[in-house]
Amino acid sequence: MAADRKERRFFRLADGFTLLEVMVALAIVAIALTTLLGLATRSVTLNERVQRITQATLLAQQRLAEIETGVPTGGTGTEGRFAAPFDIYRWRVEYADTPLASVRQVTVVVAWGDENQNEAVDLTSFLYRPGGT
Repeated sequence: MAADRKERRFFRLADGFTLLEVMVALAIVAIALTTLLGLATRSVTLNERVQRITQATLLAQQRLAEIETGVPTGGTGTEGRFAAPFDIYRWRVEYADTPLASVRQVTVVVAWGDENQNEAVDLTSFLYRPGGT
C-alpha cells in the first residue's frame, strides 16, 4: 500500500511540463526561428547579387565579342548604357598599349551601381592589330 501511494505521487508530479519548462522551450524556438529568418533574408540578398554579377559578366563578354569582331550591336564609343531590359547596367571600354606594337589590351567594365562598392565586373583581353596600327 505504501508503495502504491509513492508510485501515485511520482506519476502525479511527472504528468506534464511546468510553466517554466514551456517558457524556456518557447524561448529557444523563438531564437532559432529568428536566426533562420535572418539567414533566409541574407540568402535572398546574396542571390540577387550573384544574379547581377552573372548578368554583368555576360554583358561584358558580349561587348568584348563585339569589339573583337568589329561588329557593334550595342553601341559604339568608349562608354554607354545597355538597352532595356538591361538598362541598369552601364559599360566602359579602356584600351592600353602593350610592349608588342601589334597587340593592344582592351578592358570592358560593366557596372550597375557604385564601382567603389564592387558593383562592377571587368574583363580584359588582347587584340591583335595587323601591322601594329
